[in-house]
Amino acid sequence: MKKGRKISGGKYIKQRKKKLYELAGQKRIIKLGEDKRKIKRTRGGNQKTFLLGAKFVNIPKNKKLEIKNVLETPSNRFLARQNVLTKGTIVETELGKVRITNRPTQEGMINGVLIE
Repeated sequence: MKKGRKISGGKYIKQRKKKLYELAGQKRIIKLGEDKRKIKRTRGGNQKTFLLGAKFVNIPKNKKLEIKNVLETPSNRFLARQNVLTKGTIVETELGKVRITNRPTQEGMINGVLIE
């Protein structure tokens, strides 16, 4: 049988290239530290705010707490050692432990809920 052919003799059709809107964006890592944001133009002329560094977490009842330390990240334990903030990360604040409930790379801020 010839190379690049099916058993029936038919040709395998090459997969098409990705279109511009299908390409993955740059990976963004949010570190514990000074507040740092970046704005990117998206499709339709809209804007997305990316968070690159954060120091505070918003919890219900209009409270803004300072993050002291990253305790654990359930998705990857190595991220906690590097002080990276993602959804599900448990951080230490003045009021106790707080779990991050949103995706900071998508919203430009960090929301959380007290777990103690």
